Amino acid sequence: MLQKKVCMLGVSAVGKTSLVQRFVMRRFTSDVYKTTIGVTVDKKPIQLNGKDVTLVLWDIHGEDVFEKIWMSQLRGMAGYLLVADGTRRQTLEDALTLNDRVTATMGKLPAILVLNKCDLTDQWEVEPSRETELSTNGWKILHTSAKTGENVEEAYSSLALAMLGS
Repeated sequence: MLQKKVCMLGVSAVGKTSLVQRFVMRRFTSDVYKTTIGVTVDKKPIQLNGKDVTLVLWDIHGEDVFEKIWMSQLRGMAGYLLVADGTRRQTLEDALTLNDRVTATMGKLPAILVLNKCDLTDQWEVEPSRETELSTNGWKILHTSAKTGENVEEAYSSLALAMLGS
């Protein structure tokens, strides 16, 4: 069975942990926001194109400052979900800056840009024109909701297919 390390990247409070929980355990906990300290690792076996693949999900703390320790957690990753909160425009710009730093250090890897919290349509701040610009520049963008589950499976499956070269 193939194993692929997937990192969840983005600043604090964009929903990285909630996306992992929705994908792995099919649940959403909205009680209280808890900051991830360090890294949490989960596994989820999936089947794609007749291949059994285990995604090893590294939920890395949302770090707004690029740290040397943080970079060591990225070693060995096969791809990543770059997560931003669609209700906070700045988290998208911060995520893109983070992506530039990751790419400069790790090289080009499969990645999907996830704009999370799409269930909060009345609070959405990311302009369609910005999304179009990013899509034109090669980003696959998915609107997700860890709360409702919308496009969560699709995000991980799309990334897994990209990592497998399919």
